[in-house]
Formats: sequence, structure tokens, C-alpha cells
Amino acid sequence: MTRRDMIDLVLLAALWGASFLFMRVAGPAFGPIPMIELRVGIAALVLLPVLALGEGLTYLRRYLAPLSFVGLTNSALPFVLYAWATLSVSGGFASIVNATSPLWAALVAFVWFRERLSAAMIGGMTLGLLGVIVLAWDKATFSAGGGGWPMLACLGATLSYGVAANFTKRFLTGVPALAIATGSQLSAALMLLPAAVATWPVDLPSATAWLAVILLAIGSTALAYFLYFRLIASVGPARAIAVTFLIPAFGMMWGWLLIDEQITMSMVTGCIVILLGTAISTGVMRWPRRHAVQPVRK
Repeated sequence: MTRRDMIDLVLLAALWGASFLFMRVAGPAFGPIPMIELRVGIAALVLLPVLALGEGLTYLRRYLAPLSFVGLTNSALPFVLYAWATLSVSGGFASIVNATSPLWAALVAFVWFRERLSAAMIGGMTLGLLGVIVLAWDKATFSAGGGGWPMLACLGATLSYGVAANFTKRFLTGVPALAIATGSQLSAALMLLPAAVATWPVDLPSATAWLAVILLAIGSTALAYFLYFRLIASVGPARAIAVTFLIPAFGMMWGWLLIDEQITMSMVTGCIVILLGTAISTGVMRWPRRHAVQPVRK
């Protein structure tokens, strides 16, 4: 990686880690669906002129159906699930669960496209599941005020990301990354618009809430997509996925620094185990190989 690539990687992790903080701040004032409508709508308005400069608008018409499916599974659905979950759980907690996305992507590839799972991938998934259990051990109650349903919402969001990643790889290969980002945000905004209008808050949100949602849309969505796809073009998707390992650290740090969120031992332990499992399943970390002992020839 070049110096610019490293800067892009860290900045991207910081922006995506901050998205959980922004949702924590803006969510109670706007509600999950209106907040996400603003997130994807503003991001689409920022990205559309950039796409138009490169004559990429033709891709939006040509790939309307697949881009709409990616908009649903990679933005509208997971964003709303996370927005609802962060009304009850900390941003740091949600960002740690987000690290399971590559595990779900591998599992979806196995179920949907019959891609082979190696022993290392199965071991990594098992370890990642153990990390989720550790993380949710003191929260997995489905009674009023419990963290069980928010936890399932976060896992549902990461599963949706896994579906979107595999669908994009299979049906949108060759489509410019900026067109995929713009088309998915625009379609997500159109999908959520009726529900956002119906649930728009009666009381005018504060200036702080508006600032948080604008930063969420421009920084953690539009700019983050630009950095992510530039990173993929520069170093490839296998290395770009390393951002997954940095997001939980930033998610916990922003929450702790800015809104005094607590970092618990179960969060730290669960984070370490989940990231270790993700590293093994994605091939970033490999099991040590046993070398056969060669017979001594005399």
C-alpha cells in the first residue's frame, strides 16, 4: 500500500466508525426511517453530479433492477436496522457486530452460489460466532428494555450486507463502482420515501441532530463510498476489506470520547474474538502449516 492508500484506509474506517455515533445522536430526534432517508437521499444528491461528469448516468438506466436490489440490501434495509438498533445499544457495540459482515458474505456465497468453504473459513466462522456470543452474553434478553432484538437487528443488517456483496459480484461485475454507489443510494432513497414521510417527526429536530445526519450522509456515506471504491481500484478488494478490522476501534473510540459511551470487557473480548475469526475466514490470517519431516538420507 502507498501512503495515500494507508491514509484512505484509516480515514474510511474513521468515517464508517463515526456513522454509529451519528445515528446515536440523530436517531432519537428523527426516528430510524426519516434519518436513513436523509442519509441516502443527501448522499445520492452528492454523488449524482460526480457520476454525471463521467457520463455514468447511462448505467443507472441500464442496470435499474440490479441496482435497486443492491439499494435495498446494501443500504435501505441494513441502514434502517442499524438505526433502530442504535436507539437501544451503543454505537461501539453495533460497530463490533458490523465486523461479522465478511463472515456472512462467505456463508451466503456457500448457500446461494455453492462456493466451497475451506476448513479455515469454517473455523473462522465458528470463532466469529463465539465472539458474538461473548459480546451478547449479558444483553441477549428479549424482555422489555433488553438487547436481544437490537442484537438480532444488527446481525440482520450484516446478513443483508453479505447478500448484497454476493449479488454485486455476480450481477454487477464490470459496472463502475461509482455508478453502483450512486444507483444504490438513489434507489434506497426512493424506496424509503413513503415511509419516511409517514413517520416524519412532529417536533423539529435540534441543530445538533441535523448536523449529525448531514455528517452521516456526506461524510460517512458519500465521501466514505468514494474512498472505499478508490481503495478497491488501488489495492484490490482483498486488501480493502482490511477496513473491517479498524471500524470497531473507531466506533468504540468515538462513542467513548464524544458521548461518554461505556466500553465493557465483554465488548473488548467479543471484538477481539470476532476480528480474529473474520481474519481467519477471509485469509488475512492463516493457520500455521505443519511441515512434513523429511527423512534423513545417508
